[in-house]
Amino acid sequence: MIKIEAFVQPFKLSDVRAALQDFDVVGIAISEVAGHAGPSAQKVVYRGAEYSVECPMAKIELLTSSLQVDDVVEAISRAARTNSTWDDGTILMYEVADAIKIRTRERVELTFS
Repeated sequence: MIKIEAFVQPFKLSDVRAALQDFDVVGIAISEVAGHAGPSAQKVVYRGAEYSVECPMAKIELLTSSLQVDDVVEAISRAARTNSTWDDGTILMYEVADAIKIRTRERVELTFS
């Protein structure tokens, strides 16, 4: 089982969600995050001081089968692409070893068809 974290532009969120409907994913968590884009961050000058502007992003977290991870990543990439000079985001993938329900402390069997 693979956990995917995708950081995408907020206005592309509905496109990414639509692209994920074709896949067997176990729940999707979406949150708003702010990031610092490093040296390429937009700079503004306010009262003589220069500041880096934090850029808002949407963070999508989901679980998928290791067999379909490449297809899911491709679908996210295609849907999140803006074809502009903006930072379109980043996709991270992690191997998930186990999952436990908090209330019952039982191990969760996450199977994919």
